[in-house]
Amino acid sequence: MNQLNNGFTLFLSLLVEAMPFLLLGVLFSSLLLFFVDERKLVEKMPKNPLLGALVGSMIGFLFPVCECGNVPVARRFLIQGVPTPVAIGFLLAAPTINPVVIWSTWTAFRDQPEIVVLRVVFSLAIATIIGFVFSFQKDLNPIVQPAIARYMKFNPPAQPEIKRRGKRYEVQQEATVPNILQSGTYILGGKAGIPLRIDANLIPPTTISSSNKPLADKLRLVVDNSIQEFRELGGIMVLGSAIAAAIQVLAPRELILSLGAGPITSIVVMLILAVVVSICSTVDSFFALSFASTFSSGSLLAFLVFGPMIDIKGIGLMLSIFKPKTVFYLFALAAQLTFVFTLFLNLHVL
Repeated sequence: MNQLNNGFTLFLSLLVEAMPFLLLGVLFSSLLLFFVDERKLVEKMPKNPLLGALVGSMIGFLFPVCECGNVPVARRFLIQGVPTPVAIGFLLAAPTINPVVIWSTWTAFRDQPEIVVLRVVFSLAIATIIGFVFSFQKDLNPIVQPAIARYMKFNPPAQPEIKRRGKRYEVQQEATVPNILQSGTYILGGKAGIPLRIDANLIPPTTISSSNKPLADKLRLVVDNSIQEFRELGGIMVLGSAIAAAIQVLAPRELILSLGAGPITSIVVMLILAVVVSICSTVDSFFALSFASTFSSGSLLAFLVFGPMIDIKGIGLMLSIFKPKTVFYLFALAAQLTFVFTLFLNLHVL
C-alpha cells in the first residue's frame, strides 16, 4: 500500500510539473499555425543542412519549452515545411537550450559552472549532429506518422494506388488513420458543428496566416486548435507519466547508487535513470544535484543532456510525429553520442 501511495504521488507530481509546459508548447504550436506564414518561415531557414540543424537547435532561445512542450512545436514546424534538420535540431535541443533551463541549471550548480556550460555545449552539438544526419532523408513519408505526412505542405506525397474502372481512373489511398479529429488537421466549429479539415484542397496555405483574416477569428482558431492538441498529447503524457512513476517505485535508489562508482557504469546508470525518471528539464538539475556526491560530473551531464532529449514521456509524445523505428533511431543516436561525450569527460577531463 505504501508503494502504491508513493507511485500515485510521483505520478501526480509528474503531471502537475509537466502539464503547464505542455500547454505552453501547444499554444506556441497554434500560434505558429495561425500567425506565421509558413512559406516565409521556410524561406528564412538555412538551406545548408548542417547550418540548418545548428539554427534549429538554437531556436529554443525563442521558444522556452521543455521536453513536453517541444513536441507540438516541432510537429507544427514539420507540417509547415520547415527543413527536417531544423525541426529535429529544435526537437532535441529546445528542452535544454532555452533561458529558463539554463537559469535553473545555474541555480543548482552554481559551484560547478562547468556543468552549466557543458550541458549547453553537449546538447547543442548532439542535436546538431542528429539533425544533420536526418538531412539525408529527403522523403519524410517513410519516417513520420501517416497523419503528419498527409498534411506536410512541402513534403513529396506518397505515391497513391491507381485503380482502373472501365475508361475512368480512380486514385485510391489507403485509410491510414481513423476519420476522427487529428491534431493540426481540423478546425473545430465548422458549419452545423461539423469540423473543417485543414487541407490544401479546402484552405490555401496563405489563408490561415493571412493578415486579412480578422484577429478575433485567428484567436478563436488558436484556442480551438490548442484544445484539440492538448487533448491528444495530454493523453499520451498521462500514460508516460504513469509508466515513469511505476518504474521509479520499483527501482530501489540504493541499487542505483551502488552502480555509480565506475566511469562507465555511472554513465549507463544515469542514462537509464534519465529515461525512467522523466523529470521536466526545468527542474531536473536539482534532481541531478542530489547525486553529485556519488556520481561523476560526466555521469551527471549524461543525465542532464540525455534526459530532456529522450525520456518515457518524450518517447510517447514523439510517437505522435514519427514512426516507432524513427523514434528508436533518435533514441540510439542520442544515447551513443551522449555516452561518448560524457565518457571522454570522465576519463580525461573532470
